[in-house]
Amino acid sequence: MRADAARNLDAVLQTGARLLARDPGTSIATIAQAAGVDRRTVYRRFKTREALMAAVHTAKLDACEEVLSQARLDEAPVVAALHRYAEGIITASRRWPVDVRQVQDEAAAARLGRLIEQLDAFMARAVREGFIRPGLPDRWARSLLVHLTNMASHEMPELTPAQGADMVTQSLFTGLGPA
Repeated sequence: MRADAARNLDAVLQTGARLLARDPGTSIATIAQAAGVDRRTVYRRFKTREALMAAVHTAKLDACEEVLSQARLDEAPVVAALHRYAEGIITASRRWPVDVRQVQDEAAAARLGRLIEQLDAFMARAVREGFIRPGLPDRWARSLLVHLTNMASHEMPELTPAQGADMVTQSLFTGLGPA
């Protein structure tokens, strides 16, 4: 892909993510205009808004997988891994503000399921190592982590990703830590 075509695709995907997150009914023409490209450019690549949304979901899942890989949730010290994860996921969520829980195809849903399994395994590790108290309902810690990172990502744009990760880590371990 030529450099200008790659830039255009990235602009369309990021603009699409931002506009479709606000309004899933946003037209391709509106996305193209906001991205600074001709709508025919977008239609050559994506025949429908649904195809564009699928590509945006794929881009966000790619970013989330990269964050999980870099966080090293299964080997790094728990506090460092959580902070690295939170900082990375805040950055990825701001770049790709769509909700991946709304994925439509089975392959994307399976990818999302694997990401969630990794987070659940990390939370179980945090319990085993004494960072989170045992006996919480299944998925409680992971669900709280997701809500905290979403809040830092979208409701508190004044926080840098590092500041957001500090708040997420402190909130999670203070609220769910050993009694």
